[in-house]
This record gives sequence, C-alpha cells and structure tokens, in this order.
Amino acid sequence: MIGSYALAIAKALDYSGVDSGRILQSVGIPPGISNDPMNRLPVDTLTLLYRACVDVTHNPYFGLTVARFIHISNLHTLGHALAASANLMEFCLRLQRYFRLVSQSSNVEIVESGQEVAVYMRLLVKVSAETEDAFLGFLVLAMRQLYKPTFNPLRVDFCHPAPRDGVAPYEALFRSPVRCGQPSPALVLPKEILKLPLLGACAELAQLHDNLATGYIARLNKEDVVTAVREKIIEYLPNGDCTRDNVAAAMFISPTTLQNKLARRDTSFHDLLDAVRKELAVSYVRQSSLPITEITFLLGFGDTTNFTRAFKRWVGLSPTEFRNKNGIS
Repeated sequence: MIGSYALAIAKALDYSGVDSGRILQSVGIPPGISNDPMNRLPVDTLTLLYRACVDVTHNPYFGLTVARFIHISNLHTLGHALAASANLMEFCLRLQRYFRLVSQSSNVEIVESGQEVAVYMRLLVKVSAETEDAFLGFLVLAMRQLYKPTFNPLRVDFCHPAPRDGVAPYEALFRSPVRCGQPSPALVLPKEILKLPLLGACAELAQLHDNLATGYIARLNKEDVVTAVREKIIEYLPNGDCTRDNVAAAMFISPTTLQNKLARRDTSFHDLLDAVRKELAVSYVRQSSLPITEITFLLGFGDTTNFTRAFKRWVGLSPTEFRNKNGIS
C-alpha cells in the first residue's frame, strides 16, 4: 500500500485522542513517513496497525473514521487525476487503470449492468476489514465532494463479516443498504449520475497526472514479483502448462527463490493462480460469446467439471447459474 495511507490513519488516531506516533512506531512504521508514492507499506504491517488502532480506541468501526481523514492528495498523482476527472464514470475508470499506484494488494474492476455500475475491489491478498471500510468510505466521500453532498451509492458490499454491533454505522456513512460477507468489496452506483459533468473537471490536468501515474507504476513494476507472476500465469494458462516450475524458469529464478519472494509479499504461487483464474473466469463468463467449454481450457482446467467446481467455490454459483442470474444469454 502507498505509504501516505498511514498519514490518514495517524490523523484518525489523533482525532480519537491517541498518540499516533506511539502506535505507528509500535508496529514498525517510522515517524515522519513521506507522501512519496514509492514509499510502500506491507499489507501485514497495516493489518497489525489497524489491530492496534481498534484495540486502543475500542472502536470496531475505526476504518470508517479513517475514511474521513483520507485526503485525495494521499493518493498522490492519482488523487489529483481523480479530482480533475470529467465525470464520476471517468473517475471510476481512472481508478481502475492506475490503482496499482495506491495498492498492489488488489485490483479495481468496473462492471456495468443495466443502469448500475459496480466498482469491485478484487483482493489479491487478504486485507483487514478496516482497509475495506476506509477505502470504500473514502471513495463515497470523495465522490460527494466532487459531485454533490447528496450523492449516495445504490448498495455497498464488504468481504468481511458484519461487526458484532451491526451495520448501522456503515448505513449512516453510505446512506444506502450494506451487505457483509460478500465475495468482493464493492460499490454499486447509479449509471445516469456517473455521466454528469463535474465542476472541477480539467482534461489537461487529468492527462498530466495520468502521465505521471504511468511513470510511477512503471517504476513499481520493475521490482514487483507479484505482477510478473500474474503476467506469466495469464500467458501460460491457455497452454495447460501453468506450473510454479515453468513460471520460475520463465523468470530465470529457481522455484524456491520464487516461493520465497512471494512469501515476502504475503502470497504464494497457488494463491495467485487461484486469484487470476477467478478474475478471468468472471470476466469470461460475462461474455456470452464464449462457450463454457472454451473458458474451461482458456483457464487451464482439464475438464468442465473441475472448472464448474472452482467457479462455484469462487462466486457461489455455477457458470450457467451465474449467466442466468445476470441475464447473460
């Protein structure tokens, strides 16, 4: 995650009457962390930080508090590009395109269906409940600031289970129905509003910051083993030879070295393979022109039975049931 995220958490701690410096140092985050986008924090460090924050504030909804202290500048050049977007649809698509600048723990996926647009966080590794809360809360608050204070999502989904005391604080912030225990965190938004112009729109500034974001992401990718492995998995899946040994060989490292590098990123080859397959499977199944048999082999499964079993584990429905439910024929 981008290091400046910790600045927002620190402000939320100070607002709660807690010495933020002491808490950050207790989990190994040095004082005076900068807003440099190349300054990154491991997901497990942020999970430890949030655990400490919840313990010291006795607030199981602390992530929602953090959402109010994330400034758009904490997302560095991506934040400025979002603020200059022509409309909220462009805001969402820009977020999808450049989200890696903010976090390498998930991807953002935009899915349009009828009069709704869903903004999904496709988690690549497990993140804390507070990270889900803070990010989705920030997005809605930023949209209200850029568009209108009365803007509300149609629905908000969280991957984590509902807190013991219920979802009332979520409903108060989002002013919409909230569901927990879903496959992916998501905002479901009204399409017609997303296409209305924003007062702060500036195409020139947006393009300038897009270019800067692209440069930063290129620098990040040079040292990003997760991205490299994901790219090789996508390349090798249709050939049916997507194994850890083959991917390691393609990266000119041993399987053990690959395993150790991924472990330092809190993931594994098996986890990435499963995540990429799930991501591609949902995308392919939404394309009515692709038969289930073809999708099976595109994802490297030996037969449709194994693919159907995996798809049902991922989304709770078989591919055919998913298509029927979503009106895909």
